Amino acid sequence: MDKIKTYLKDQEEYLLGHTCKSIDKSRLTLPGPEYLEKVFVNSDRNLQVLNSLSRLYNSGNLAGTGYLSILPVDQGIEHSAGSAFGPNPDYFDPENIVELALEAGCNGVASTFGVLGLTARKYAHKIPYIVKINHNELLTYPNKFDQVLFGTVKEAWNLGACAVGATIYFGSEESIRQLKEIAEVFVYAHELGMATILWCYMRNSAFKTKEQDFHTAADLTGQANHLGVTIQADIIKQKLPNTNGGFTALHFGKTSKEMYEDLSSPHPIDLCRFQVANCYMGKVGLINSGGASSGQSDFEEVIKTAVINKRAGGSGLICGRKAFQRPRKEGVELLHLIQAVYNNESITIA
Repeated sequence: MDKIKTYLKDQEEYLLGHTCKSIDKSRLTLPGPEYLEKVFVNSDRNLQVLNSLSRLYNSGNLAGTGYLSILPVDQGIEHSAGSAFGPNPDYFDPENIVELALEAGCNGVASTFGVLGLTARKYAHKIPYIVKINHNELLTYPNKFDQVLFGTVKEAWNLGACAVGATIYFGSEESIRQLKEIAEVFVYAHELGMATILWCYMRNSAFKTKEQDFHTAADLTGQANHLGVTIQADIIKQKLPNTNGGFTALHFGKTSKEMYEDLSSPHPIDLCRFQVANCYMGKVGLINSGGASSGQSDFEEVIKTAVINKRAGGSGLICGRKAFQRPRKEGVELLHLIQAVYNNESITIA
């Protein structure tokens, strides 16, 4: 706890002492040892999906807590392999990606068909595999906001994956096609007994004005989350919100004064809680992303993100670049610090 407080610095009281007065914690379904029994036993998910979710939630250093620590490495496609692995070329080798997740005690590793397929016989039984099934490749010029399937659900099942992950770029020109496509993917994944994780990202040039970037606004990302749980994502991945009022500033969508005045506030924990609320009041777990690597400040940033997510009622962190774009030992230490936040019982729901 002392190390966590050291990284929080002058925000220790601001984050650890905050009481959420927007949406009371009593309204939420919170992570815990009985989380799966509370939510998914009553759902339409078949027994094999429950087995897959159980394996994911009962692996690694956070096993049995209801929280998740996932290593995602799909940036070789999403950003370019050179930019992703330039800081640490060891991770051009897929085996090192899986080894990092194992050594760090992650609940699972999320990566591409290529990475997980090439390592499947050696590792798929040792750590839960999450196949990222679609991507936005940046070799098309000019770049565009689109996600296309790179393989099939059956391929993911054949290589031993317990879950499939997918991205929808909500707000983009192709978002309706992506929504329909991934809804069908998730239906088939559930039929085969795999869990589903949705990257609910906002993408539209109009969402970034001269004054503000609303891609991470609580109201826009919250609605993206709500669309994600509607197509039966079992886990939602979302960027941490750092602003609000996207709908009102951009003059579109439907709003109510309550969503800004009563259900949220400018405090980062309250902004994140609005995201959790849009995940059926926490019944579907919200994992926030770790973001880009900033060097030495990475440790401070992930601790703050983990504290905000946990105290908001979220279900964990999915952190990649901050871990794999540094020496292995430091990457493991960073992931262990994230897990320490979720294992620390004195860090409570706000």
